[in-house]
Amino acid sequence: MLATRSPSLPACAIPTSTLAFDQHFTRTARGILLMAEIVCGMLVWVLIAGTDYMDLPALSWVMFVSPVCWMVTISLFIIYIIGAHSRLPQVPWTTLALIFNGCSAVLYGISAVVTALSASQATRGRHNYKCWTAATCFAFMTTLCYAGSLFSNYRAWKTKEEDQ
Repeated sequence: MLATRSPSLPACAIPTSTLAFDQHFTRTARGILLMAEIVCGMLVWVLIAGTDYMDLPALSWVMFVSPVCWMVTISLFIIYIIGAHSRLPQVPWTTLALIFNGCSAVLYGISAVVTALSASQATRGRHNYKCWTAATCFAFMTTLCYAGSLFSNYRAWKTKEEDQ
Protein backbone atom coordinates (compact mmCIF):
# COMPACT_ATOMS: atom_id res chain seq x y z
CA MET A 1 0.00 0.00 0.00
CA LEU A 2 1.35 3.37 -0.96
CA ALA A 3 1.09 6.22 1.48
CA THR A 4 0.19 9.49 -0.10
CA ARG A 5 1.48 12.65 1.38
CA SER A 6 -0.42 15.82 1.06
CA PRO A 7 1.67 18.76 0.01
CA SER A 8 2.76 20.80 2.99
CA LEU A 9 1.50 24.32 3.23
CA PRO A 10 3.95 27.16 3.28
CA ALA A 11 4.36 28.75 6.71
CA CYS A 12 2.66 31.95 5.58
CA ALA A 13 -0.51 30.06 4.61
CA ILE A 14 -1.13 28.68 8.09
CA PRO A 15 -3.88 30.72 9.68
CA THR A 16 -2.91 32.31 12.95
CA SER A 17 -4.70 34.71 15.19
CA THR A 18 -2.88 37.88 16.13
CA LEU A 19 -5.51 38.96 18.63
CA ALA A 20 -4.87 38.06 22.23
CA PHE A 21 -6.32 38.92 25.60
CA ASP A 22 -4.32 41.75 27.15
CA GLN A 23 -4.74 41.13 30.86
CA HIS A 24 -2.42 44.03 31.70
CA PHE A 25 -4.88 46.51 30.11
CA THR A 26 -7.41 45.97 32.90
CA ARG A 27 -4.83 47.28 35.40
CA THR A 28 -4.07 50.52 33.54
CA ALA A 29 -5.85 53.79 34.25
CA ARG A 30 -7.57 53.64 30.85
CA GLY A 31 -8.79 50.08 31.50
CA ILE A 32 -10.03 50.84 35.01
CA LEU A 33 -11.89 53.93 33.77
CA LEU A 34 -13.47 51.97 30.92
CA MET A 35 -14.65 49.27 33.33
CA ALA A 36 -16.06 51.93 35.68
CA GLU A 37 -17.85 53.59 32.74
CA ILE A 38 -19.36 50.25 31.76
CA VAL A 39 -20.59 49.41 35.28
CA CYS A 40 -21.86 52.88 36.22
CA GLY A 41 -23.36 53.50 32.78
CA MET A 42 -25.23 50.21 32.90
CA LEU A 43 -26.58 51.04 36.35
CA VAL A 44 -27.89 54.39 35.08
CA TRP A 45 -29.99 52.97 32.31
CA VAL A 46 -31.09 49.89 34.25
CA LEU A 47 -32.26 52.02 37.18
CA ILE A 48 -34.21 54.34 34.90
CA ALA A 49 -35.56 51.59 32.63
CA GLY A 50 -37.08 49.89 35.69
CA THR A 51 -39.34 52.88 36.38
CA ASP A 52 -42.14 54.79 34.69
CA TYR A 53 -39.70 57.03 32.88
CA MET A 54 -42.09 57.57 29.97
CA ASP A 55 -44.13 59.88 32.21
CA LEU A 56 -41.30 62.43 31.96
CA PRO A 57 -40.11 63.00 28.38
CA ALA A 58 -36.77 64.37 29.62
CA LEU A 59 -35.82 60.91 30.86
CA SER A 60 -36.15 59.58 27.32
CA TRP A 61 -33.00 61.62 26.61
CA VAL A 62 -31.22 59.77 29.39
CA MET A 63 -32.50 56.47 28.04
CA PHE A 64 -30.99 57.39 24.67
CA VAL A 65 -27.61 58.61 25.93
CA SER A 66 -26.97 55.87 28.48
CA PRO A 67 -27.35 52.74 26.31
CA VAL A 68 -25.64 54.28 23.27
CA CYS A 69 -22.60 55.41 25.27
CA TRP A 70 -22.60 52.07 27.09
CA MET A 71 -22.52 50.05 23.86
CA VAL A 72 -19.76 52.17 22.32
CA THR A 73 -17.76 51.93 25.56
CA ILE A 74 -18.10 48.15 25.56
CA SER A 75 -16.94 48.07 21.94
CA LEU A 76 -13.89 50.19 22.75
CA PHE A 77 -13.12 48.03 25.78
CA ILE A 78 -13.19 44.89 23.63
CA ILE A 79 -11.01 46.56 20.98
CA TYR A 80 -8.44 47.54 23.60
CA ILE A 81 -8.50 44.29 25.56
CA ILE A 82 -7.94 42.09 22.50
CA GLY A 83 -5.29 44.42 21.13
CA ALA A 84 -7.11 45.25 17.90
CA HIS A 85 -6.09 48.90 18.24
CA SER A 86 -2.43 47.96 17.81
CA ARG A 87 -3.24 45.79 14.77
CA LEU A 88 -4.97 48.67 12.98
CA PRO A 89 -2.49 51.55 13.19
CA GLN A 90 -4.18 53.43 10.34
CA VAL A 91 -7.12 54.21 12.66
CA PRO A 92 -6.35 57.18 14.94
CA TRP A 93 -7.51 55.41 18.13
CA THR A 94 -6.29 58.08 20.52
CA THR A 95 -8.06 60.86 18.62
CA LEU A 96 -11.18 58.73 18.24
CA ALA A 97 -11.25 57.95 21.98
CA LEU A 98 -10.58 61.61 22.79
CA ILE A 99 -13.58 62.75 20.74
CA PHE A 100 -15.84 59.98 22.07
CA ASN A 101 -14.94 60.62 25.71
CA GLY A 102 -15.37 64.38 25.30
CA CYS A 103 -18.82 63.97 23.76
CA SER A 104 -19.80 61.32 26.30
CA ALA A 105 -18.72 63.48 29.24
CA VAL A 106 -20.86 66.38 27.99
CA LEU A 107 -23.86 64.18 27.14
CA TYR A 108 -23.67 62.32 30.46
CA GLY A 109 -23.31 65.60 32.34
CA ILE A 110 -26.52 66.84 30.73
CA SER A 111 -28.17 63.49 31.46
CA ALA A 112 -27.11 63.66 35.12
CA VAL A 113 -28.68 67.10 35.49
CA VAL A 114 -31.85 65.94 33.71
CA THR A 115 -32.08 62.91 35.97
CA ALA A 116 -31.56 65.06 39.07
CA LEU A 117 -34.31 67.46 38.00
CA SER A 118 -36.61 64.53 37.22
CA ALA A 119 -35.94 62.96 40.62
CA SER A 120 -36.96 66.22 42.27
CA GLN A 121 -40.35 65.94 40.53
CA ALA A 122 -41.01 62.43 41.85
CA THR A 123 -42.72 61.80 45.16
CA ARG A 124 -40.15 61.27 47.91
CA GLY A 125 -39.95 57.69 49.19
CA ARG A 126 -41.58 56.11 46.14
CA HIS A 127 -39.97 53.62 43.77
CA ASN A 128 -39.36 56.15 40.95
CA TYR A 129 -37.79 58.64 43.36
CA LYS A 130 -35.36 56.10 44.80
CA CYS A 131 -34.33 54.75 41.39
CA TRP A 132 -33.98 58.20 39.83
CA THR A 133 -31.94 59.42 42.80
CA ALA A 134 -29.60 56.43 42.52
CA ALA A 135 -29.42 56.91 38.74
CA THR A 136 -28.47 60.56 39.32
CA CYS A 137 -25.59 59.50 41.54
CA PHE A 138 -24.35 56.95 39.00
CA ALA A 139 -24.81 59.41 36.12
CA PHE A 140 -22.54 61.92 37.87
CA MET A 141 -20.03 59.13 38.59
CA THR A 142 -20.14 58.08 34.93
CA THR A 143 -19.61 61.70 33.89
CA LEU A 144 -16.51 61.84 36.10
CA CYS A 145 -15.24 58.57 34.59
CA TYR A 146 -15.67 59.90 31.04
CA ALA A 147 -13.95 63.15 32.07
CA GLY A 148 -11.07 61.12 33.52
CA SER A 149 -10.82 59.12 30.30
CA LEU A 150 -10.91 62.38 28.35
CA PHE A 151 -7.99 63.71 30.38
CA SER A 152 -6.06 60.45 30.02
CA ASN A 153 -6.64 60.36 26.26
CA TYR A 154 -5.74 64.03 25.93
CA ARG A 155 -2.39 63.40 27.62
CA ALA A 156 -1.75 60.41 25.33
CA TRP A 157 -2.77 62.43 22.28
CA LYS A 158 -0.59 65.38 23.28
CA THR A 159 2.39 63.09 23.89
CA LYS A 160 1.87 61.40 20.53
CA GLU A 161 1.61 64.79 18.83
CA GLU A 162 4.85 66.02 20.42
CA ASP A 163 6.68 62.85 19.36
CA GLN A 164 5.92 63.51 15.70
